[in-house]
Amino acid sequence: MVGTSVLALYGIALFAASLLGSGLPRLFLMTHTRTQMVLSLISGLMLGVALLHLIPHSFAAAGAIDTVMIWTLAGLVFMLLLIRWFHFHQHDFGSAAADCELSSADAHHHAHAHDHAHLPEQKMGAVGLLAGLCVHTIVDGAALGAVLVSAMGGASLAGAGVFLAILLHKPLDALSIETVMAATGWSSVARWSAGISFALLCPVTAALFYFGAMPFFPSDLWLPAILAFAAGAFICIALGDLLPEVQFHRHDRLRLTCLFLLGVGVAYALGWFEPAH
Repeated sequence: MVGTSVLALYGIALFAASLLGSGLPRLFLMTHTRTQMVLSLISGLMLGVALLHLIPHSFAAAGAIDTVMIWTLAGLVFMLLLIRWFHFHQHDFGSAAADCELSSADAHHHAHAHDHAHLPEQKMGAVGLLAGLCVHTIVDGAALGAVLVSAMGGASLAGAGVFLAILLHKPLDALSIETVMAATGWSSVARWSAGISFALLCPVTAALFYFGAMPFFPSDLWLPAILAFAAGAFICIALGDLLPEVQFHRHDRLRLTCLFLLGVGVAYALGWFEPAH
C-alpha cells in the first residue's frame, strides 16, 4: 500500500532528523547566523504549509469554512499558550556552546557566580521544555497522519509539504532539548534517552493516527479538526515563535527575507506534487 510505504519513509526520516539534532553539538557549532538562516527558511515553509496545504485539506474534508477556522483558531491559541507556559524553543545556541567550552578554571568561577540552590529548578525547566516540545511534536505527528489519511490512494508524495516542514524543524527542537539539558547538568545517558524518546514520538503518533484512529472515528469528524488545528499551530509557531527571532537582525535583513520567501515558495511548489484537495 502506497500510503503505508510513504508513512514508513517519513517516519524513518523524522527519527533520523531528530537524532541528528541531538548530536549536532558533538559535531559542529551551530552559530547564531546559521541558526537565524535556518529559522527564516522554516518559518516561511511552515506558514506556507499551513495556509496552502493544511487548511485546504481541512476544508475539503469538512465542507464548512466556519468549522475549519474555529479549529484553526483553537490550534493557534493552544500553541501560543503552550509556548508561553513551557517557554520552549531555544533558538540561540551560540551562548550555550560557548559556556560548554569554558576552561575548567573559568567553569569553576562561573559556577560560584550562580546560586547552586537554583540547579533543581533549572533541571525542572529542562523538563518543562521537553514536555512542551513533546506536545508540539504530537501535534506534528497527528497532522502528518491526518494529511496522509486525507490523501489516501493519492500520489506517492502525499503530505510532502507537511512532512518537509516537520523534518526541517525537528533537528532544531532536538537540539534545544540537548542544549538545555546539557547546560542544566543532565547526564549524557539522560540526554540521549530524552533525544531518542523525542525522536520516536512524532513517527509513532503519525502511525497511531493513520492506523489507529481510522477504525474508531469517522474521518469526516476528526480529520478536518486535526488538520485545521495543526494549521493554527503551524501559523503560531511561524509568526509568534520563529519570525520574532529574526526580524530585528538588520545586518542580515535581505538574506533572511529571501530565505523566508524561499520557504513560502517551496511550500507552494510542493502543492504541484500532492493529490488534489
